Amino acid sequence: MVIQIPKETCPRPFLKWAGGKSRLIQQYIPYFPKSYQTYYEPFLGGGAVFFYLQPTTAILTDINAELITTYRCVRDNVEELISILKEHKIRHNRDYYYSMRATLKFTNLEKAARLIYLNKTCFNGLYRVNSQGKFNVPLGRYDNPNICPEDLLRAASVALSASEIKQADFADILNYATGNDDFVFCDPPYHPISSTSYFTGYSQNSFDQKDQECLRDTCAELASRGVKVMVCNSDCEYIRKLYKQINFNIYSIVAARSINSNTKKRGMIYELLITSY
Repeated sequence: MVIQIPKETCPRPFLKWAGGKSRLIQQYIPYFPKSYQTYYEPFLGGGAVFFYLQPTTAILTDINAELITTYRCVRDNVEELISILKEHKIRHNRDYYYSMRATLKFTNLEKAARLIYLNKTCFNGLYRVNSQGKFNVPLGRYDNPNICPEDLLRAASVALSASEIKQADFADILNYATGNDDFVFCDPPYHPISSTSYFTGYSQNSFDQKDQECLRDTCAELASRGVKVMVCNSDCEYIRKLYKQINFNIYSIVAARSINSNTKKRGMIYELLITSY
């Protein structure tokens, strides 16, 4: 039986994130490994699985430098971060949003507060950068955006307190996870299932088929060491074939598509949950 923790006291993602797993956790529960000592998440994003599992020991990484800076500031300097966010909340309007979006020279704390502020006020909470690495999402339409969720940030800070957080490519996981006491959860950029579903704006580097195959090879190497590996991705023949080649288990999960400029194209789709165990 799953014990439900009251939402207001449960650590959970403090960022809105495209492809976030908060709504899928209940479907994932039967597939999580029964035991492990160290949790690894090499595509951190919103961190929904980490916050749900609340592992005692975790190594959390992502290629997105701004995201990692933000997580570190939430872990190490949450009260100072909250103070800056309160100022953003007071000053928020259309002109202020675009001024903050255009400004790049900040301290790490200011960078973290900027990312959270833009995330809470931009269109759909979508993180996207252009070829120069500049955030370029327009202002969203919110009457009262929750720019400074104090309790949520403090709860996240406590949950992150014992975690190692660093910027790294996903393959860096091979330097850490070595045996059956390790659990690696991979939520990579999904393989596109249509000509309009490419999303390459998460960082300045796109995630193409070569990267998907490199991830598959990384997962195969981890599994050969006895590491417990879980991967999610698009439900398509290409991804199924990749992981059938290494004899991973493949399950279908029903997900809601919530990021689309055309609301009529949002709805239920199938995704894959893939495990080595």
